[in-house]
Amino acid sequence: MSNIRITKQFSFETGHALYGYDGKCKNVHGHSYKLSVTVIGTPITDRSNVKFGMVIDFTDLKKIVKEEIVDQFDHATVFNGTTPHIELANELMSRGHHVILVDYQPTSENMVVDFSQRIINRLPQGITLFSLKLQETESSFAEWFASDNMKSIL
Repeated sequence: MSNIRITKQFSFETGHALYGYDGKCKNVHGHSYKLSVTVIGTPITDRSNVKFGMVIDFTDLKKIVKEEIVDQFDHATVFNGTTPHIELANELMSRGHHVILVDYQPTSENMVVDFSQRIINRLPQGITLFSLKLQETESSFAEWFASDNMKSIL
């Protein structure tokens, strides 16, 4: 049986700021992110299985990505918690804002790496994360491919 790639797209709104950056992105701002998640696997061949012919049910993939990423990052503000932004984060949290503290600079590049690990940890056996594309604007995005990261996956 052939390996097949399937892709599901998601969108969410997230704010962030890049501590120490020398451009506009040092300011707190937000993006309407679009995330494309592509997995690869062999379609189920058991005719008695209700998911016969599927690599993974799109609903199952949606549940994983929604729980691990969309529900957590949508309408949140992400700060690098290892910088002085922690003070701003604490102030916002004390006022009831949804803030996520990460141990990296919250660029699209670093976020897509974080997202890859969150998804990999939840995929069922036989299904592999093939790629992610995190688009922060109409013309700017970061991509993660398993084939470029084989050592970090193993």
